[in-house]
Amino acid sequence: MKWELEASGLEGLDLAEMGRSVLRPYTEMLELSPLQMQTLERLFAAGFRPIAIAPYENALCVHRGECAAVLAPVENGGLRLLAPATLMVDGNMSVRLKSAAGDVFVWKKKEVAATAERLKELEAFRGELVGILEMGGTQ
Repeated sequence: MKWELEASGLEGLDLAEMGRSVLRPYTEMLELSPLQMQTLERLFAAGFRPIAIAPYENALCVHRGECAAVLAPVENGGLRLLAPATLMVDGNMSVRLKSAAGDVFVWKKKEVAATAERLKELEAFRGELVGILEMGGTQ
């Protein structure tokens, strides 16, 4: 079944096929449940977009702006955060570290300062993402 998301600008996106490909490592789930489809539709409507991020190419990753998160299916048919939301650095998931100069987001040897603006954007991203995921079922 093809789900068209015209209002979100994702015309022709085949969410059923996306479900088969992005959730393949979770062998108990080969397709998205109706609840997961609804959750993805809400995420897309809120401006979240799917993205392939190494080494999570086979997971369901979403981003908005510089922020990204990895999602995983749950038994009740919902989705949950697999790891804390973070900033992308050079198109990759970063790790937040404390340094002598202050907190930074790091990927390999590239560092990005954890400015108040970035932290505020990340918290808004995480809060909205968790809110949408909770609408669809237990986090």
